Amino acid sequence: MKKIILILVFSVFLLSCKSKSATNNKVDNKTERVIKGNWQITAVNYPGSDVIKVTSFDLADSKCFIGSNWKFVSNNNKGNFALNSSSCTSYSTPITWFINKEGQFVMKILDEAKAKKVKSGYVLNVANVTETSFQLVDKINVGGKLTDVVYQFEKLN
Repeated sequence: MKKIILILVFSVFLLSCKSKSATNNKVDNKTERVIKGNWQITAVNYPGSDVIKVTSFDLADSKCFIGSNWKFVSNNNKGNFALNSSSCTSYSTPITWFINKEGQFVMKILDEAKAKKVKSGYVLNVANVTETSFQLVDKINVGGKLTDVVYQFEKLN
């Protein structure tokens, strides 16, 4: 009788949100008005989340964004967000953002720079928009296959 030894190897993939510089600049004012205000990310989901690590917005592990607070001002497309998870490094930054006619959320993280000096940003799809919740969906490459990373937002006020 032969013994068969099965060895499982789990790889950890380090991934981050994609950055794009060219996108449709025509604005979807209606959707922008719906998401104006204060929001919190209540969940970040993606298949294989227990075996891959996603770095969101080139800043922190995607799980550090759970509980983060976001403010969107629709009349000037400015805002900010703050990471405040006790298990992660705190971080806050101003942003500029808009939603284009193709349903894409386009954001630049400003840190200390003015928006016109920031040459790249992030483009995510907007999904399931209601008065009290919405999702931002990023596409990442995991082993040659595109996978969705879903950020679930809930309205604070």
